[in-house]
Amino acid sequence: MASIISHAIVGLAAASVVSHGEMPLRFWVLSALCPVLPDADVVTFHFGIPYSHFLGHRGFFHSFVFALLLGGVVATFFFSREAPLFTQRWLLLCGYFSLLTATHGILDAMTDGGMGIALFSPFDTTRYFLPWTPIKVSPIGIKSFFSPWGARVILSEAVWIWIPAALMVIAARLLFHK
Repeated sequence: MASIISHAIVGLAAASVVSHGEMPLRFWVLSALCPVLPDADVVTFHFGIPYSHFLGHRGFFHSFVFALLLGGVVATFFFSREAPLFTQRWLLLCGYFSLLTATHGILDAMTDGGMGIALFSPFDTTRYFLPWTPIKVSPIGIKSFFSPWGARVILSEAVWIWIPAALMVIAARLLFHK
């Protein structure tokens, strides 16, 4: 997996690109949190659920269906006052938070380790990698992250995620937020 740091950076970069004017704090927090949430599936290890299981790490919670469900939940429960159900604003927020969540599976499918990502679960539980996997897979656990392996991951993510995200924000600011 890409690290939770990089998933949050992608969310905050996207928020910076799409935000116009003052956005509420919950928008920023949820923009950072939605791309991170699929990794909450690591708790399944503590319940004896194997990696390869439907609910295992990089399974259903990394899928596009989960991303769509989470986007709908976030738009409904955190923005119901300004975006009533099924209005254009609700659909935009739902789509935005769904896409942010979907970036998690896509980035993880670009890593060089693990068993792949069940992007199309529950309809297809096959685990996929993208044809191009330049991102070093992050270790699971804080102790392992603060090791030479973690340092290689941070360097890889800086090159393949952080710099492109920063360039995306700069380009958007120059083009659209004059």
